[in-house]
Amino acid sequence: MDLAYIPSPSTGVIHLGPVPLRGYAFCIIIGVFVAVWYGNRRWLARGGKAGTVADIAVWAVPFGLVGGRLYHVITDYQLYFSEGENWVDAFKIWEGGLGIWGAIALGAVGAWIGCRRRGIPLPAYADAIAPGIALAQAIGRWGNWFNQELYGRPTDLPWALEISEGPNREAGLYHPTFLYESLWCVGVALLVVWADRRFRLGHGRAFALYVAAYCAGRGWIEYMRVDEAHHVLGLRLNVWTAIVVFVLAVTYIVVSSRMRPGREEVVEPGALADLAKADAAKTDGTAKTDDAAKTDGTAKTDDAAKTDGAAKAGAGAADAVTTDAAEADPGTPAGPAGRKGTGTKPESAEKG
Repeated sequence: MDLAYIPSPSTGVIHLGPVPLRGYAFCIIIGVFVAVWYGNRRWLARGGKAGTVADIAVWAVPFGLVGGRLYHVITDYQLYFSEGENWVDAFKIWEGGLGIWGAIALGAVGAWIGCRRRGIPLPAYADAIAPGIALAQAIGRWGNWFNQELYGRPTDLPWALEISEGPNREAGLYHPTFLYESLWCVGVALLVVWADRRFRLGHGRAFALYVAAYCAGRGWIEYMRVDEAHHVLGLRLNVWTAIVVFVLAVTYIVVSSRMRPGREEVVEPGALADLAKADAAKTDGTAKTDDAAKTDGTAKTDDAAKTDGAAKAGAGAADAVTTDAAEADPGTPAGPAGRKGTGTKPESAEKG
């Protein structure tokens, strides 16, 4: 009796009235938002402008979805174009089936178009968005869990994945390869962030490191899967793809580091102009504030001087009035008690 395992959802879709809400689609959408959000943070840290990552993603994401679906349909054409199959199902992307190789390849074309329109070097943009793409893959892989697809060989490990009976699958416990790849992608994102900070990767080398690290994990995870796939020389087609892309990514890192060492100092020229304008505005505002303070101080000084002068003038006028009064009646003492007599002699003096 199995005491522990990872259960699969009974259904991958919830109907909100006539609107179907599919777990696979939600995982893809959440992954895209995380990639754009984190890519924007890294772009700003590199000196870029806010919103640039999202603007370019408007081109990259649709191209990536089309490329991912095309790779899946081409490499698994028998699911759609063989006898008894309906070719219309090739357009039902919500039922699963996106090849990461095609998504990255055609998504890069869309990103290149967006970068060209904004005058931005594609390698710098790719370096900024690379860890976010890995995180998006980690989230998107949970869509396979909702659809109960792309699992590995049977196993009795405690973390085995329970699969229910359904079309093209048998009930049982299998390796949760979707979980293995999700955790691996999180590790790839952390590796790229660490290496980028430690070695200041530039000119597309951070993106190439992401590609190489992902391929290294995808090789052994793909080898564990049991879903139908084409084989070449005894290996699944995706294993060969991972090997070839890994070699190309490592080669790019080596050649690029020799031809263009270091990192781009300027990733978005317009950002420097905006920063200069902002600094100029701050400087101008500070100068105006200082001038206003000086003007206000000068006005206060002038007012104080005028007030002091008026007070002194008033005091001088009062002194002048007192002096004039004294000069007009020299025999009259200044004080009220010392008034001069009227000139009438006392009666005793007249009788004597």
